[in-house]
Amino acid sequence: MLAGRLNVATGAFEIEELPVPDPRAGQVRIAVKAAGVCLSDVHLIEGMLNPAHLAGDSVTLGHEVSGVIDELGPGVTRWQPGQRVLLLAGELDAAGRVLTRGVDYDGGWAEYTLASQSTLVAIPDDLPFEQAAIIPDAVSTPWAAVTATAGTRPAQAVGVWGSGGLGAHAVQLLRMIGAAPIIAVDPLPAARDRALEFGADLALDPDDPDLAERVFAESGGLAVAFDFAGVPAVREQAVGCLAPQGKLVLVGLTDQPLTITGGTRFSYLQQQVLGHYGSLAVHIEELVALIRRRRLDFSRSVSGVLPLASAADAVDRLAHKKGNPIRLILRP
Repeated sequence: MLAGRLNVATGAFEIEELPVPDPRAGQVRIAVKAAGVCLSDVHLIEGMLNPAHLAGDSVTLGHEVSGVIDELGPGVTRWQPGQRVLLLAGELDAAGRVLTRGVDYDGGWAEYTLASQSTLVAIPDDLPFEQAAIIPDAVSTPWAAVTATAGTRPAQAVGVWGSGGLGAHAVQLLRMIGAAPIIAVDPLPAARDRALEFGADLALDPDDPDLAERVFAESGGLAVAFDFAGVPAVREQAVGCLAPQGKLVLVGLTDQPLTITGGTRFSYLQQQVLGHYGSLAVHIEELVALIRRRRLDFSRSVSGVLPLASAADAVDRLAHKKGNPIRLILRP
């Protein structure tokens, strides 16, 4: 089979031919139908992110995966061949460590991949594989950030910095739960337009010298500001737009230090900074339930579908924002 493999020691990414894997006890083999290309994959290839628990130097990338169950391993009773599923983006190992698919163990940029039976979620027959694949991470990460980490409530003023793959979905999800107003901030005009299409009430350029004044005029100060960009300047700007007791939720990843100017004011106003990473199985299940009830539609989120052999091209398009994609999908 073909697989997109990264050597984390050398940074080399190649499409390789590998044996089709056999499922072990408690595992199933998935015939992959769609796999998302995420900025985290770009960061892995560029070396900004490094696997914490990878055994060896090479890994098949891809943590956003959907497909059809192809073969059951010994002891699997919950599933049957032919079922349509999506795969959680990670799992806990026996030591309680969080392992990420496509980072700490082989992921779904391949014709076939293995998954523990506990990491599968059944999907409706009418949900396209391309849309199902992006639910783990591209949708579930902002959903968990909005509902669990931030505890966002209806009618709360919120800001979303970065309207890419995660931020655009955050706007859509915030709109669904009734946050208001929703203020999107992005340097790209096309991204600002997309945020408005997805439900933002106002979209601003971060270079606007009057940004903070416009945010306060629109909202009175933000109850929650979400950083999906992972840029230090974004975080500094977002803190300056918070209301008393407002929260800054850090979703975008960066290896740069976090600095808050005016620490006394920050403490006096009882503001908070909250880190966020990923999602849990319950968040995936909630989203699938909402899709079944026609509360959500991700047809606008698939910006392009490429063959697995063109994975390097997909990475380049995402890294350089060619066409301003939300999510690019690889199809084996």
